[in-house]
Amino acid sequence: MSEIHPTAIIDSKAEIGNNVSVGPYTIIDADVKIADNVKIGPHVQIASGTEIGEGCKIYKGAVLGTEPQDLKFENEKTFLVIGKNTTIREFATLNRATTHSYYTRIGDNCLLMAYSHVAHDCHIGNNVILANSVNLAGHVIIEDFVGIGGLTPVHQFVKIGTQSFIGGGLRIPKDVPPYILAMGEPLQFAGLNKIGLVRRGFTEETLSALRNSYKILYRQNNTIKEAIQIISESYTSIPEVMHLVDFLKNCDRGIIR
Repeated sequence: MSEIHPTAIIDSKAEIGNNVSVGPYTIIDADVKIADNVKIGPHVQIASGTEIGEGCKIYKGAVLGTEPQDLKFENEKTFLVIGKNTTIREFATLNRATTHSYYTRIGDNCLLMAYSHVAHDCHIGNNVILANSVNLAGHVIIEDFVGIGGLTPVHQFVKIGTQSFIGGGLRIPKDVPPYILAMGEPLQFAGLNKIGLVRRGFTEETLSALRNSYKILYRQNNTIKEAIQIISESYTSIPEVMHLVDFLKNCDRGIIR
């Protein structure tokens, strides 16, 4: 049974699942879909076009699905979709998309800490952590199991590869390849994210192949094109290395050095 505070304002055209709690003074617009077992705190705004997956927790003052901050936007029908069991902390802001992709997406089991911002057309994978006041510009793509430290701005169209971790208080102007640690100003490669990879069951064979691949990329004065060719020929049997190769082939903004 859902628990709706009497001061909450919920449009009759919103779809509310079972066992949903809605706190005081929260506003939920028409054309919002909220799955079962979602907990929504006080003073939350959920705008039209937002879909929230089962088991999510939305804390005080969060604003979800409002119009993109893009001057080209002309009130087209676009969406914000949030996966299952994701937590959105106090005063985070998530915008729906433009017609570039029509969807801003947040995956399952993510944690978006207080004051984080996800702009239009961002696509965030599963198990991603954005610490306090991380700010994503439009069109950012973040793969699974990424962590970004607090107070970090991410440039528009940047891609961040799976299993990577970026330190706090830094600027991310270029693509961050998968499986690595990144730190410093300007942001740069700081080795494999070994602790995270070991925790997630990466074998020593895979770790060794990734380590050698990054030596080829960063330590041997190869161009990216040359590194892709050498790595591809050396580790065709390691799926994680092949994912790195695919990531490098599709970098539009260039990679951190």
